[in-house]
Amino acid sequence: MEEEYTVVDTSKLLQAATDFSYDPGTRSEAAVKQFLTSFPLPVIINALQTKSDVPGLENALIDCLEKIFKTKYGASLIPHFMSFIVVGLQAYSQRVRTLSCKTISSLLENLEDNTGLATSLVKEYGVYPLLLNCLIDGDEQVAVAATEAIKTLATSKQGIEIIFPATSSETTDITNVAARCSSLGRVRVLALIVKLFSTSSAAATLVYNSNLLGLLEAEVRNVNDTLITLSVLELLYELTEVQHGMEYVVQTNILQLLISIIRNSSAESMLRSRAMMISGRLLSKENIITFIGESGVKDVISAINERLSTLDNEDADECECALEALGHIGLSSQGAILLLSNASASRHVNNTAFDLHARGRQLAALHSLGNIVGETRPENNKLLNNDAEERLRRLIYETASNTSKLVPSGLVLAILKLEYEFRIAGYRLITGLAARPWFLVEICSRQEIINKLIDPFTETSKIGMEARYKCCEAIYKALASSPNFLSDPALSGTAEQLLEAIKKGPYLAKGRQREAQPEVATADRF
Repeated sequence: MEEEYTVVDTSKLLQAATDFSYDPGTRSEAAVKQFLTSFPLPVIINALQTKSDVPGLENALIDCLEKIFKTKYGASLIPHFMSFIVVGLQAYSQRVRTLSCKTISSLLENLEDNTGLATSLVKEYGVYPLLLNCLIDGDEQVAVAATEAIKTLATSKQGIEIIFPATSSETTDITNVAARCSSLGRVRVLALIVKLFSTSSAAATLVYNSNLLGLLEAEVRNVNDTLITLSVLELLYELTEVQHGMEYVVQTNILQLLISIIRNSSAESMLRSRAMMISGRLLSKENIITFIGESGVKDVISAINERLSTLDNEDADECECALEALGHIGLSSQGAILLLSNASASRHVNNTAFDLHARGRQLAALHSLGNIVGETRPENNKLLNNDAEERLRRLIYETASNTSKLVPSGLVLAILKLEYEFRIAGYRLITGLAARPWFLVEICSRQEIINKLIDPFTETSKIGMEARYKCCEAIYKALASSPNFLSDPALSGTAEQLLEAIKKGPYLAKGRQREAQPEVATADRF
């Protein structure tokens, strides 16, 4: 039988494999079975091992096998070819190694059940150490495939026990693996740690208890290689998105390290910018104060504000990052309250938001102010405590009084007359501020603002239309919820205008489509 498999018309196999893998989509179970009837797996594997020098054959067979193993039927055949997978994980060909890693992922995704069949095969054949080797010394595609396979392994209890055994092995202990890597390999190991941390609460606990987050801390402290530090900061950025592990992240020294980078005037501007953004993202969670207390949030706000105070027009990118970071902190109500308690930081955001000459910085500040006033927060959580609300009101009136616009409605109208990106930010700001009666009176007393908001042709993009519509809804809800406003004839008239606009929906009303306008004019003739 084995001899029969070795005799195959290579040209026919190449053509069949090329045709089979040509379809970019997933092949059906029936198509896989039909193909394997003509070319059984042993034939394909034998050809891959012995005829890789035939031009185009290796790539065609790899593409073919990848599609086969992605199906349920194909995955069911993997246990019979584990020896081939093990050899493939150690192959010289990077494409074969990538295929082998992806095959392990398919095995785990399709055949893992209550019996633990897939993980038992991974353990029996010593696959995990080979995946680690692929991670640290393979090319980029191999490393990505190996990372995904290990991450998939970590989704089961049995798999986690392979990665974090009761008794660690020198060859598979992640700390030891990182220690013997090149700088590139070390970054890949750190990326794996972040992936494992994000898998589940159980995995996050094991990562923390194994002190693997300490490896990220150590790399952040190493400021000798800016590129490596930036890579690690990007990993920390991913880490801040892992909600189930937030309590572990804040128990490390990562936040203090970020603050030290922000305050380091000799550090690269890009490093400070990323440190600010990550800090802001970390503190954007509503329950963050539970873990680090108000003092931790205040320390970050102070560090960003100190840096912001030293920046000038030439540091526009870093300035925008600082403003955006403060805006992230203001996403939560507690963060917004603490931000408004810092007079200098809140003034920076507010003044820049209404500085018509700041351009990119103004746009970042407008979005940040929109976050602070609660545009993204639930209706019952938009308003802050009395002290914070009073600071916000004074701040906006003070800013307006120092400009030619004199009042907040003048500032808002000026923003709505700017380009598309600024109008979107302006809609967000109005949507959040509409919950405040004093601002509601400001907006509704300026008919020009209302006219712009209810005009269905003000915006032509989907995002713009939806932002304008949401803004109308917010103002109308605020008016409708207050009998005092509706008893005022002028305000009740505004409410009716808004309601009429809301009934038409966010998009252009039927029967009122504008005619297409030519974008290229005909040339003038002499």
